[in-house]
Amino acid sequence: MNGASHITLEKAIGVAFRNKDLLVQSLTHRSSVRESKRAGHNERLEFLGDAVLELVATDYLYHLSDKPEGELTNWRSALVQREHLAVVARELKLGEYLIISKGEEASGGRNRDSTLANALEAVIGALYLDRGFDAASIFCHQFILGRLEGLLAQGKDRDEKSMFQEKAQEKYGITPHYETIDAEGPDHNKEFTTAVYIGDEKVAQGKGMSKQRSEQAAAKEGLKAKGWK
Repeated sequence: MNGASHITLEKAIGVAFRNKDLLVQSLTHRSSVRESKRAGHNERLEFLGDAVLELVATDYLYHLSDKPEGELTNWRSALVQREHLAVVARELKLGEYLIISKGEEASGGRNRDSTLANALEAVIGALYLDRGFDAASIFCHQFILGRLEGLLAQGKDRDEKSMFQEKAQEKYGITPHYETIDAEGPDHNKEFTTAVYIGDEKVAQGKGMSKQRSEQAAAKEGLKAKGWK
């Protein structure tokens, strides 16, 4: 990423980084490190940014509404889910600034939801380190949390896992079960692949940065596979 790109992106997010290397690292995909022996990738920053975003979102929702914990949890899930973060990343054109390998780019990595969402979380982590919690919080509020009303209107707060269970019990009289079938990445930043089953039938599978998220992703794909959504 050259100087002009730094300026363009920093203008888009309204922040001038003191340490430009942090911004570069937040946009550096693991694939480019393997290919060019670059110094570092963005997965540790993503790990940090994910935690910062979750705290900011939790604090925001706690003070926004007196709804019970379960409902607020669903609202938070809607705000931090991969699909939503990828939408925000596309609007900020983060894909244009990603540093990725030729192979990853050829496979569509620059526009992949997971890559974009991870990069957005990494930017939040970099911003937290560079400018502190308040600056990271302002960023989250401006670009992510302010979209809650629209997400609720779209039903994004609905818990796919609960919906899938209700439908499976209604149609088959069976409670679905989940099995983790793969886990990739370092211990601090694993991506899990989970399959959802109705009896012996493998209905679908999904990925997520925790087992819970991968189960939700599998349930979402299961609803589509069964035509229940």
